Amino acid sequence: MATVTTVLRRRKLPGAGLQKVFSDLRRWPILSVIILTVLFIVGIFGPPLKVGFLDYPGFAPYGYAEGSPRDRTIPPFWGREQVKMKTVVQSVNQLRQEATYQVSLRNARKVKPDAQLGDQVAVVLRQSGTFAHPLGTDEVGWDIFSRLIHAARVTLLVAGISLISGLVVGASLGLIAGYADQISPRFGRHLDEFVMRVVDIWLGLPFIIVALAVVIVLGQSLMVLLGLLAMLAWTPFVRNVRAEVLSIKKQEYVALAKVAGAGSFRILTVHILPGVTNTLIVIATLRVGQLIIAEAILSFLGAGIPPPKPSWGAMIADGRGYLADAWWIAFFPGVAIFLVVMALNFLGDWFRDRLDPRLRQL
Repeated sequence: MATVTTVLRRRKLPGAGLQKVFSDLRRWPILSVIILTVLFIVGIFGPPLKVGFLDYPGFAPYGYAEGSPRDRTIPPFWGREQVKMKTVVQSVNQLRQEATYQVSLRNARKVKPDAQLGDQVAVVLRQSGTFAHPLGTDEVGWDIFSRLIHAARVTLLVAGISLISGLVVGASLGLIAGYADQISPRFGRHLDEFVMRVVDIWLGLPFIIVALAVVIVLGQSLMVLLGLLAMLAWTPFVRNVRAEVLSIKKQEYVALAKVAGAGSFRILTVHILPGVTNTLIVIATLRVGQLIIAEAILSFLGAGIPPPKPSWGAMIADGRGYLADAWWIAFFPGVAIFLVVMALNFLGDWFRDRLDPRLRQL
């Protein structure tokens, strides 16, 4: 007797492939890694780099302060030419309301050599976009795309150095504060209290006002900006690392290391520090986005990188007066800040979910 085998195939639901893509994007920070990889490549290899015998030209089309006033406010490559019909007059009185509809005879004959008084002449208000300036130019004729590339290196430099400085200072103080009672049973409690009160006082200070006051006294410079952002970066590390140390120092392996004769420095660096590494990674990933926003705010307020060196915040400040006519000057730096900060926040959330065993079980 023949046996009939029936194979049941699972019906593929419509949109299942797209649903899987979204699921993978939620489980893995693919988009964040792509955005940050592009930032690193552009920031490191985009602008020219001169280190010793190395003279790398970079792939930025122009320098950050290279351009001509004749090319000011060129729109992005898809922008169209703007033309307006104006009446030819002998001279234009800019104080009168009808001046926007008039053109002087001298300027009209540059467009139309046989122009006469009373004629209507097509005047080009803004030329069309060009691939020579794919994202347009700013109010002085500098290429937006090139300045975004140069500003990416400034963002990497400022965020990286200030984050590392804040991490080293904050993690060190957090380790000392959390283990202070073991270092000095007599004065450790007072040291812990002192460190935490300093953190509370520092968090109560209005950072922007303090930063503006410091810049007024010391002037605009890269070192001043790095110092200000480093002072902003250290406080979250102190509190979180101290809380971790208070828990870890009660573990059995720490007590055994102490019985074996290990000193406080060795216990902190060899036995406790590895236990707080996950916390440091999560805080650093989330904090660097806040540092980028802080740098952009300071640059927007005129307390960041001194011009003409570009930064994304300063570019937004330069374009705020042209939002109606040349929106791209401020738009593209704003998009760059948004994408980088969003990618860092998503990556920080992913690290937190992966490194926290309580969340990993959900």
